[in-house]
Amino acid sequence: MSRRIEIELTSKREDGTWTWRAAGALQPKGVVNGSVVPDGVSINDTVRAEVESDLDGHRVLSISPIKTKAARTGLLDLLPSDKPFEAVTQQLRKKDARRDDKRRPRREGRDERGKGGDGEGRPQRGPRRNFEAPPELPQRPKAKRIRPGRTHIDAVLADLPEAQRAIAEKVLIGGVPAVRSAIEEQNKTAVAAGQEKIPAEGLVQMAEQLLPRLRVAEWRDRAESADKILNDIDLRDLRSIVVSASDPVIMRDESTRDLAAKMKAGLAARQESETKNWIDDIEAATNVGRVVRALKLSSQPPKAGVPFPPALAAKMAAAATAALTSDALPDRWIALLEAIAFSPVRTMVAPTVVPLQVSDELSKTVVRLAPAMPQIATLFGLTVDPKAPMPRPLRPTRPERPVKKKASDLNKGAEKAGAKGGKPSGEKVEADKPAEEVPASEAPAAESPVAEAPVEVSEATDAAPAAE
Repeated sequence: MSRRIEIELTSKREDGTWTWRAAGALQPKGVVNGSVVPDGVSINDTVRAEVESDLDGHRVLSISPIKTKAARTGLLDLLPSDKPFEAVTQQLRKKDARRDDKRRPRREGRDERGKGGDGEGRPQRGPRRNFEAPPELPQRPKAKRIRPGRTHIDAVLADLPEAQRAIAEKVLIGGVPAVRSAIEEQNKTAVAAGQEKIPAEGLVQMAEQLLPRLRVAEWRDRAESADKILNDIDLRDLRSIVVSASDPVIMRDESTRDLAAKMKAGLAARQESETKNWIDDIEAATNVGRVVRALKLSSQPPKAGVPFPPALAAKMAAAATAALTSDALPDRWIALLEAIAFSPVRTMVAPTVVPLQVSDELSKTVVRLAPAMPQIATLFGLTVDPKAPMPRPLRPTRPERPVKKKASDLNKGAEKAGAKGGKPSGEKVEADKPAEEVPASEAPAAESPVAEAPVEVSEATDAAPAAE
């Protein structure tokens, strides 16, 4: 498949051919027949070319000069003025204090008596229910993801002949299978055009010879990028680099041994510090009453098999049990149950009462989470099948985009409010529960056996066995 790019004609040979390269870059480059170059083009000119690329290299099919924009005509000339310049000043109107003093007593009287200005009675509103949310906790900085460079990959590609670079690029994208697929597609096109097939054995053998060098170069680029942010790198990226270092091709290369040892030591240090931060965050959230947050954090260990402190498990289970009260709203029960079901204390939470209000959503939640918390299912009168599969966390739903109102609709609403003597209110009603505790956890979960304390949290399933 051809594509259009801008190329620069770098020189003209004695045989009539021209050399070219991509405008502003070293690659791609090649040679084009002089019959394709239009008249009036000279060396170092930039033209637009239609280029076709395959495993044999790059071919220029046609060249056309770049169109230049015509000069604009008919512009108006700005004539200077003889008038002296006068600066524009602005002065804001001061607020009328007397007008505010007249309004304030009337509002206060209306609030106290519950009556309007015309003396008609108005039902007095009851006291507002103010919910005091637990204090917010400081968030730790987000881990950085690596952005590998191409220093070593470009060095390998620069040492290869022009004919092998296209094959190396295919190997970097999808390995040797990608080279086979490209050859098959190109042979299909050749057969349809009545041309001979490309011999695949030699190209595949060339790809297999290039694969070790390219794999080592790619790993070194990733490891060196990780070394620059070793103290802040995401543990998933660091684990991936350490696991990749066990590849026999990378292990046999002498240039990777010291860097692989450094990555392994860095992973051990980061896992130790992240585990300490994980336990500290759970304990801090529990102490301030952020029960749902503490439960969700407990189901996301930084390392597989991390022992969960028994004292902290008992403290967190007691806090979760105390939060499941009869006067708590159904949404609060749902948020707590979703967090408890995938935490290491799921079998330790034992409420003694059911909520006064049981919605349909709460009933569905109890039925879905019953295999993970049979003691709570029994409280709701459910019998759990021993062979029932363990539940999985709900995926968070995307928030709906707010509908933008037109200016005409806003003006109509303002006119109606003014006609009725009302005023749009900007007050927001506070919820009866913290907003951050409602969303369900994103961590996947699977069934975990019951273990003796201390509880070990499994990273593979993100669901920890309960401490008894």
